[in-house]
Amino acid sequence: MDVLTDHGHGVEDGLGDLASVRSQRAQRGRDLLRAYHERGDLEARERLIEQYLPLVRALAARYARGGDQLEDLIQVGCIGLIKAIDRFDLERGVELTTYATPTITGEIRRHFRDKGWSIRLPRGLQELNLRLSQLIEVMSGDLHRSPTIRELADAAGVTEEEVLEALESNDAYLTVSLSAPSLGDDGDVPDRLESIGEIDPGFEAGEDRVLLTPALTVLDERERKILDLRFHAGLTQSQIALELGISQMHVSRLIRTALDKLRAQIPGADDGVAA
Repeated sequence: MDVLTDHGHGVEDGLGDLASVRSQRAQRGRDLLRAYHERGDLEARERLIEQYLPLVRALAARYARGGDQLEDLIQVGCIGLIKAIDRFDLERGVELTTYATPTITGEIRRHFRDKGWSIRLPRGLQELNLRLSQLIEVMSGDLHRSPTIRELADAAGVTEEEVLEALESNDAYLTVSLSAPSLGDDGDVPDRLESIGEIDPGFEAGEDRVLLTPALTVLDERERKILDLRFHAGLTQSQIALELGISQMHVSRLIRTALDKLRAQIPGADDGVAA
C-alpha cells in the first residue's frame, strides 16, 4: 500500500512539475513579447521564434507527407509564427500559442493552395472536428448561446490550440469579421485562410474570429453564403443580389438578420456593425 501511495505521490509530483515548467515557459514568452513590443528588442524576437519553433514543427508534421515536405512546411509555418509574434497584443488575455496556432496553420494551408496540393487531414483532426461539432450542438442548447473556445476545450478534454486547429483545418467556420475586410499588400481582399489569426486593424479581428467560430453554427446555409460573399469576397449588396438572383433590399435584410443572430451569440458584440 505504501508503495502504491508513494507511486501516486510521484505521479502527482511529476504532473505538478510539468505544469510548473509550462507556466514558467509561458511567463518567459510573455516577458520576451514585452521586451520586443515595448523596447524593440530584436534579440527577444529571435528567442521567441526559437522557443515556439517546436509548435511550428508539431503543426507542420501533421500535414507533411515526407521529410522534404516537412522542412518546407516548417519554413512556411515559421512565417506564420513571425506574423503572430509581430501582431500580438500584450493587453489581451490570450497566450501566444492560442493566437499563433491558427496563424501558423493558415499559412501552411495557403502554401498547399498556392502549390495546388491537396490537403490530407490527419485522422486525429477529423475525429476531433466531429466531436467538436457534436459538442457545439449540445452545448449551444444547454447554454442557450454558443460555447466559447475555452468551454469547448474543457468539454473535449483538449487544449484551446487543438480546438482552433481542428476547426480551422477543416474549414469548419468562415473567417467573417464584424467589419468590412481590409485589403492585402497586393490590393486584393485576403482569402479566408490567409486572414485567420491576422489583425484587422488590430488584434480584435483575430479575437472576433475566435469568438465567431462556434457562433456561426446558428446561421443557415444561405446566411453563411451571403456573409461569405459580403465580408470575405468583398462583394457589395448589389453584386450579391445579382449573384443570387434576389433584390438588394432582400440581401440587406438577410445580412442584418444574420448579424443579429451572431450578436445574440456573442456577449458584448458591437451593435454598430455596418452591413
